[in-house]
Amino acid sequence: MKATLLTVGKTDIKSIAVEIDKYTKRIAHYLPFSIEVIPDIKNKRSLSQAQQKQKEGELILSKLDRSNYVVLLDEGGQLFCSNQFAKHIEKKRNSIVNKLVFVIGGPYGFSDAVKARANEKISLSKMTFTHQMVRLIFVEQLYRAMTILNNHPYHHN
Repeated sequence: MKATLLTVGKTDIKSIAVEIDKYTKRIAHYLPFSIEVIPDIKNKRSLSQAQQKQKEGELILSKLDRSNYVVLLDEGGQLFCSNQFAKHIEKKRNSIVNKLVFVIGGPYGFSDAVKARANEKISLSKMTFTHQMVRLIFVEQLYRAMTILNNHPYHHN
């Protein structure tokens, strides 16, 4: 199984980008993993929130294949502790032949079309984080899941 994190907009904060890169490299020791960035929409100030979501949704959908298993990182999704998330990833790794795609949308969430395409939604917390931080939190948690599954001492119970 391959995994990808698909995000809308680049990571602007250099210190966060450095940490994301660090965890991305670590994940690659356990699982083929990449991050794909969809550029921010141009002239978005002239668009309504609904129009932005629609345009971002079209761009997200254009990056997905039919065979992808799509997981939206969404505040309304299922919550996991780190050990539960690791078990969830293990189930996906054992059942998904092609590619697992995690998606972080834009600031206004996902379009209805993206929600309809998704196979599931997960939440990283009941709290709200910036999209910049969500990227870092997610890659750290995916790395943590890989270490749990491989009995690496990174995670402590």
